[in-house]
Amino acid sequence: MATSSIRQDGIVRSADRALERALAAAQTAHENRGKEIQILDLRELTTEFDFFVIATGTSVRQMHAISEEIDHKLEDDLKDRRQGIEGYKQAGWILLDYGDIIIHLFDHDARQYYRLDELWASAKRVPFTPRDPA
Repeated sequence: MATSSIRQDGIVRSADRALERALAAAQTAHENRGKEIQILDLRELTTEFDFFVIATGTSVRQMHAISEEIDHKLEDDLKDRRQGIEGYKQAGWILLDYGDIIIHLFDHDARQYYRLDELWASAKRVPFTPRDPA
C-alpha cells in the first residue's frame, strides 16, 4: 500500500508516521498495564482517520494514567498534539483524538458493550508485540 499523506493543522502527516504513533500509544498502554490491546488499520475503510488503538483498563485511575501517559508520549516525545478528549470524567470510555489516530480506552463493561473490535471487523489488525521496558 502506498504511503498516503495529508495536510492537517499545517503539518504534513503520513500513514507511516500515523502507524509509528499508533504503535507508541499501544506500547504506552501496555507499559501502564492496559489489556487486550489492538491496533486497527482503517485506511481502506474510511478517510476520517488511519488507525484505532483500543485497550482495556481495570479501573478509572488506571485509565486516567494510561491516557495521561499516552499524551506525554505523543506530545512530548513524538511532537504531536491531541485535538480532543472525551469521556475522561466518566471514564468508562476515554477517547483521545489525534486526528489520524484515535485511541479508545475502555473499562471491561464498556468494551463489551460497544464492541468496536466487531464493529470494525473488516479492518486489518496491525501486529503488536509489546516490548518490555528496559
